[in-house]
Amino acid sequence: MASLLKASSNVFRSEKLPFLSKGKTSQGIVPKKAAFRLVPVALSLSTSTGTVQHDQKSDSPDIAIPIMVNGCTGKMGKAVIKAGDSAGLHIVPVSFGAEKESGQTVEVCGKEIMVHGPSEKESILASVFQEYPNLIVVDYTVPATVNDNAELYCKVGVPFVMGTTGGDRDQLYKTVEESNVYAVISPQMGKQVVAFLAAMEIMAEQFPGAFSGYSLQVMESHQASKLDTSGTAKAVISCFQKLGVSFDMDQIQMVRDPKQQIEMVGVPEEHLSGHAFHLYHVTSPDQTVSFEFQHNVCGRSIYAEGTVDAIVFLAKKVKSKADKRIYNMIDILREGDMR
Repeated sequence: MASLLKASSNVFRSEKLPFLSKGKTSQGIVPKKAAFRLVPVALSLSTSTGTVQHDQKSDSPDIAIPIMVNGCTGKMGKAVIKAGDSAGLHIVPVSFGAEKESGQTVEVCGKEIMVHGPSEKESILASVFQEYPNLIVVDYTVPATVNDNAELYCKVGVPFVMGTTGGDRDQLYKTVEESNVYAVISPQMGKQVVAFLAAMEIMAEQFPGAFSGYSLQVMESHQASKLDTSGTAKAVISCFQKLGVSFDMDQIQMVRDPKQQIEMVGVPEEHLSGHAFHLYHVTSPDQTVSFEFQHNVCGRSIYAEGTVDAIVFLAKKVKSKADKRIYNMIDILREGDMR
């Protein structure tokens, strides 16, 4: 199943997706009728210098785990800090950011976090890791920094959770594997979505060719700031391809226009700045049978909570001296002790 976890703007045109033009519900888009129709599998969730001063340390693997959230000025970084604070983790008041953010202080959950630019990264991380030997670093920065950040974490030897997508993923895995450090790397941190992906992969492995001859239409809608195609969509499509469906990744319909998201996709206006709506529509050659798979996520809490589970999981692996390797969300799901 590792493949689905490594799977890292076109203008929306309704004529390319005829089933999108027939109306909508609060869950999203209503497909055209067919002789047989499977009720959508819907996953809809709403949430709405070199000297560093630190607070008291903790040696507990489960409570007050010290975490350093890089990218704390971003929406995901803030969401993880809030979720971690709520779970009783200790937020180290230091973070990495862009050069223009260096020296800024960000307040999240009543905690002031100092942001440091690229030139200070190595000395700051070494200082924090020395102060907090049980430190777990969480990365929600930007795709352009993924590989450099991972190389630094590996050089210092600090365990980390990589939630940032993009970058050179093959190089990322190679760097971490060769460095022998603890890490959780996943392009999808929502554990329920990962469970759905795992089920799709199992079906593809056990029933190859089950959908031979069927056609596939895919729509994915995310906030306008997400410029790349959804890695989750690519992972699901790869499963359909194993099942016998012919589909090219460039056929994915990416929706990034807010007006279209409200009127045609059914995204609540309050979640335009943070959502993930996916629809996969499979149709038989004679158009008499159709299957629809849909998962809609509003807000970022599902990813933040999954990240906290990853942090706790990794801290336990470190304490138990388990194998130093790359873990993923499937490993966390299999552990079976998520909050």
